[in-house]
Amino acid sequence: VGHTDNHEAKKRLGHVTVVVVGGTGDLARKYLWQGFFQLYADQVGKGHTFSFYGGGLSPSEKGTPLLFGILKELACPQELSAERCTLVKDQFLHLSKYHQLKTTEDYEKLSQQIKQQLGQEGMVEAGRFFYLSVPAFAYADIAEKINNTCRPPSDAWLRVVLEKPFGHNLYSAQALDKKLSDQLKEKEMYRIDHYLGKQVVSKILPFRKENKKLLDPIWNKHHIERIEIVLKETLDAKGRIQFYDQYGVIRDVLQNHLTEVMTLLLMNLPANLSNSMEILQNKLNFLASLQHVDNSNAVVGQYQAYNGEVQEELNKTKDYFSLTPTFAGVVINVNNAQYEGIPIFMTSGKALDERVSYARVLFKNNVFCIQDPKNVQCKSKQIIFYLGHGNLQYPAILVSKNLFKPELLNSGDWKEVTEYKDVNVLGLPLCDYYIQSPVTPREAYCELISHVFLGRKDSFISAEGLLASWAFWTPLLEDLSRVFPRVYPGGEANGNLLNFQLQGHQVAFSHEAVVNVINPSTEDNFQVMQGKYRSSEMVSAWAQELVERLASDLLLAAEEAIREEGQFHLALSGGSSPVALLRALALNLYTFPWRNTHIWQVDERCVPHTETGSNFRSIHDLLLQYIHIPYFHIHPMPVHLTQRLCVEEDGGPALYEKEINKHVNGSNFHYVLLGVGQDGHTASLFQDTKLENDEERLVILTESPIKPHQRMSLTFTAINRARRVGVLIMGKSKHELVSQLSRIKGESSKYPITKVQPKTGTLIWYIDYDALLG
Repeated sequence: VGHTDNHEAKKRLGHVTVVVVGGTGDLARKYLWQGFFQLYADQVGKGHTFSFYGGGLSPSEKGTPLLFGILKELACPQELSAERCTLVKDQFLHLSKYHQLKTTEDYEKLSQQIKQQLGQEGMVEAGRFFYLSVPAFAYADIAEKINNTCRPPSDAWLRVVLEKPFGHNLYSAQALDKKLSDQLKEKEMYRIDHYLGKQVVSKILPFRKENKKLLDPIWNKHHIERIEIVLKETLDAKGRIQFYDQYGVIRDVLQNHLTEVMTLLLMNLPANLSNSMEILQNKLNFLASLQHVDNSNAVVGQYQAYNGEVQEELNKTKDYFSLTPTFAGVVINVNNAQYEGIPIFMTSGKALDERVSYARVLFKNNVFCIQDPKNVQCKSKQIIFYLGHGNLQYPAILVSKNLFKPELLNSGDWKEVTEYKDVNVLGLPLCDYYIQSPVTPREAYCELISHVFLGRKDSFISAEGLLASWAFWTPLLEDLSRVFPRVYPGGEANGNLLNFQLQGHQVAFSHEAVVNVINPSTEDNFQVMQGKYRSSEMVSAWAQELVERLASDLLLAAEEAIREEGQFHLALSGGSSPVALLRALALNLYTFPWRNTHIWQVDERCVPHTETGSNFRSIHDLLLQYIHIPYFHIHPMPVHLTQRLCVEEDGGPALYEKEINKHVNGSNFHYVLLGVGQDGHTASLFQDTKLENDEERLVILTESPIKPHQRMSLTFTAINRARRVGVLIMGKSKHELVSQLSRIKGESSKYPITKVQPKTGTLIWYIDYDALLG
């Protein structure tokens, strides 16, 4: 059934045992017991009976006063009168007790106590509700104890709530999931993300559904300019460093809370909002459509006092530097027809200027106002899902009046706001919005505890959804593990230091940093170095400077060719070598003469161009989709003819050769960019590639020793006719190859790259310091 056991609790009335493991901890004190008190107040008199246990590692004489100190401070739910609340609270305290939960024997005693109570009072057991408010490393052990000693009878339910973090990256999340699934069924696990219990977040899908007719025409790339998902905090991490320094802002906030909000905003609307299986599948489909992110799509910062707090709380020496970011800005793109090209700005940070959280959908406004810029039609068109704090203080959904008047959420617990405070929200005064807000504010944990009790899975994270999110974020986290975050002073003093912007499809801080906590190493003093390598020119630098130099040299070569011939013919190789270069070229959107440039391929794998293994697909995804180049200036190798891949009789090489002869003057490319494999191959010309009978051919089919085996490639004849040939070699893994090649004089059949010897043009080696120096 789609919505799993949605009304199971109502169907089977009886006794419910609630066990809060970690019941005297900080989270339990701040939120959980208030949530369980609210649950009891909601359910009392409706047929269920309850008992509540606060579990902890301390013995009973120490834990009991701690627990009751927390319970006595609980606030009355708004809907209860003072008199009624006193009665309900007394009952709640009477039903609550502390229980030491440390060893397997402790869990066995708890199970015996539950059975004994049920027997004495002649009650039927409806279910057991465990809330694990403990560090994640304890989950597997506690799950095993619950499974072995504390399961209810088969006709009663078991529900176990798990708090984030669920792992540290994809691999640890998979390992944790495996351990937990050995003890608990997926339907028994409720992975909680308290953002899904926030009233505004829980209404994103209902709002989209209620306003479907109005939103459908504009909820796409033709109308949406950008999306912003923001969580700003004024607090620092002091006192939480033990946890925070292992996780940082991306794991703490972006991978879970903000990703969930983004998913609800942009996933396909389910036909049935109560069908948790359909919601899950639509979430997975959306996560699968996200484009890969790496450190070119993100900026990170760290507030200035953080490193001192780390040294103090973790007992580190004064020369210790933590690279854990406390601020992150990431721009995400979606790879589907509906949303492609819409940047999603996702950001969060500690020690910022205000506490606020919202998701904002900003629409394009093509109205040009001549005389009355204050007219509502001239202002921003936006929908804001405002989670609270900031200027507005209360949670709300706001729609600017120049967009449409939304339908009122029909659940009865939302109202339209018509009295406006004199404040601005994201550029507009409140009077320029239609505003809806909850009638009664409810804490997220209260909402989610109620959902667990009712067996509602749609407000929780599934195993598949969790792993899909980690699969998306883990490559970025690995990339950033070696990046020094920008240091910022904190609060108002940050000024514009953390503003970031899109440049092409890369992300960078908008302003130069004025604070630098890291002393420049000797490596930073290396500039671009020129010299000789294998009797040809060599340019060497650290990777980023090297790629920038190569991009600059390509620009000069393009301008020279266009001055002389009106066109620039550039042949790009596949593989990993040109990836960084293509990204750098995508940044030069406005300076590179793309309209007069022809893009050719040096080599191609024999796979359809739509597949990720295709070199052309890589060139498209990294470069072509971001530049204005005439489509007839793009020349993919014809590996896919008559629905077949690289079949000799289809004549693909001859076809490409004919195209080269037609467009390229004398078949001499202006620039051919090559990489080198660790075995010394270049283009798709390998050690055993037979070329004797093809000396005048420009394009041939070849065989690779690794999959996919079939390739199409320019020949050495075509390469060596070029006016310029650049060979790009990067990374420590290429150091041994660079050393070997430097010792070889002339050609070597073992290393095909040695056969690259332009007849009248120039050969330049671009080798980064990692490859050169090891």
